[in-house]
Amino acid sequence: MPVITSIEDLKRLHRVRTPRMFYDYAESGSYTEQTFRENTTDFQKVRLRQKVAVDMSDRSVASDMVGLPVSMPVGLAPVGMTGMQRADGEIKAARAAEAFGVPFCLSTMSICSIEDVAAHTTRPFMFQLYVMKDQEFLENIIGRAKAAGCSALMLTLDLQILGQRHKDLKNGLSAPPKLTLPTMLNLATKWRWGLEMLRTKRRFFGNIVGHAKGVGDTSSLASWTAEQFDPQLDWDKIARIRDLWGGKLILKGILDADDARIAADFGADAIIVSNHGGRQLDGALSSIRMLPEIVAAVGDRVEVHLDSGIRSGQDVLKALALGAHATWIGRAWLHGLGAMGQAGVTAALEVIRKELDVSMALCGERDIRNVGRHNVLVPAEWGRDYS
Repeated sequence: MPVITSIEDLKRLHRVRTPRMFYDYAESGSYTEQTFRENTTDFQKVRLRQKVAVDMSDRSVASDMVGLPVSMPVGLAPVGMTGMQRADGEIKAARAAEAFGVPFCLSTMSICSIEDVAAHTTRPFMFQLYVMKDQEFLENIIGRAKAAGCSALMLTLDLQILGQRHKDLKNGLSAPPKLTLPTMLNLATKWRWGLEMLRTKRRFFGNIVGHAKGVGDTSSLASWTAEQFDPQLDWDKIARIRDLWGGKLILKGILDADDARIAADFGADAIIVSNHGGRQLDGALSSIRMLPEIVAAVGDRVEVHLDSGIRSGQDVLKALALGAHATWIGRAWLHGLGAMGQAGVTAALEVIRKELDVSMALCGERDIRNVGRHNVLVPAEWGRDYS
């Protein structure tokens, strides 16, 4: 068993153990990847304030997210095609999150279905929704999430149309992978991955195949998904989805203060400051850079969460200090899954919790709920060099 001390350790193993097209799917952004890179590098510009001669005993990083108690304010964000990183990947990640006491959110574009994950977990998980043109499919999948007892619906707002990710096109990304010569040569070096995939029946988009009209195999799935993301999604449609769902609603993909105000007025239970991990609008500002402005815009009218760019417990601490109520990780836990399966997801969570706890203490805090703006130093140019 390798010694894991950072998310970077898991990332290196992930790259070695997973087929190239699926590793590249996880570790890439759109177009020039500027936003993808700055999501992480901007965290490095925020500095922590060290405090000494304070009592560091009896510390707690426990908190809450959308009314649910959590062992730390970190959730496992929805990631498409997770079951291609590792066989039954969504089930393994959901189990790791449940055991750790943090939320797991299942993607619409998951390999394991809503019903698969519900059958293999004992506590409610959240469900992330992409809005499709097919109204019957949309109503049915919301009904399936309700029937599975999902605790919240996370509605993604920033993927009405797809940003281009060059690596996915060049790799011929598909689930399961198409057996071209380059793909077969790469798969031949990933024997552990291949053996696990041979043992599972879950190799397709489980929430779609057999549930969407006319989609019974991978060939029909490709054409269906290419034309189904709804470019007409607006606040009126979001309101209809809210009423159809009837439960807790999280709006993901907010990166503008005006949009945040609308979301707060709309009555969302939480918003997630996010740029889709740099996978959609390249050239947008990083999530951490936009966070203070959005927090200032909505005050305490809605829970503000953050994702995109978090790779450590210190990143979590910085986001909380700048006003986030909670955070979500995507690539960090995906690296763990690709590296070591369920144990790797647990390892990723342990790395983040330990870094969060130690860094919080060295900043002079004992309770994560007391962390605030006084714990960080922010570059003077932030908020002034763009208008």
